[in-house]
Amino acid sequence: MANNIEVKELLEAGVHFGHMTRKWDPNMAPYIYMERNGIHIINLYKTAAKIEEANNALKKIAASGRKILFVATKKQAKDIVAEKAGAVNMPYITERWPGGMLTNFVTIRKAIKKMATIDRMKKDGTFMTLSKKERLQVDRLRAKLDKNLGSIADMTRLPGALFVVDIKREHIAIKEAQKLNIPIFAMVDTNSDPRQVDFVIPANDDASKSINKVLSHVTEAVSEGLSDRKAEKDSKKDDTKDAPKAQAAEAKVETPTEEK
Repeated sequence: MANNIEVKELLEAGVHFGHMTRKWDPNMAPYIYMERNGIHIINLYKTAAKIEEANNALKKIAASGRKILFVATKKQAKDIVAEKAGAVNMPYITERWPGGMLTNFVTIRKAIKKMATIDRMKKDGTFMTLSKKERLQVDRLRAKLDKNLGSIADMTRLPGALFVVDIKREHIAIKEAQKLNIPIFAMVDTNSDPRQVDFVIPANDDASKSINKVLSHVTEAVSEGLSDRKAEKDSKKDDTKDAPKAQAAEAKVETPTEEK
């Protein structure tokens, strides 16, 4: 369970502000503390506990080497998600969600490979053999692909999890992840149905301060998972280096001395 200081931080960031009571989803009732001036107030003790729960799971996923795809296309969240996810080297979608992003991942990978092909053309000089009009068309295509898919260029396989800000807005991404049984982590406001999500973080998903606070905690856990993975890899490397030395020492001890 998160401590009171963490709850205070969430309070200061406005994580507790839900939507107007007339817009609420009854399935969010367990996470609502009270109603004030026609607005639902989220129970921050439950939010803090749910962040802890989500962080433990995300840490394990990151430590296993799988990617966590962050999704947020709303204006208040785009820059925050790009910054936070980028800092821990995780893929993210902050422009329009490409239909079939998960369910038709092979086609998405082809589009990403097209970007790599254009980059190779520019390096080896092939690009300059094209006409001026063709070069302009290729540049436009490259810019469009980069805008929509550049942030997932390193994602060579389906992600190990999805982290979503505003599940109502990103309903297509949610449905695709559900079809493929990809775990869904999400900030869920009082106007949304938490049953669609595996790891619910009840929180204000409209204010940038609230989104920033929750994302800071989440990406910190991801960073810890990546550090654990690196430490484990380094440990295995050291063991591999030491193995031949140990074998040589054993062989030396076991070699019988010649009788005079």
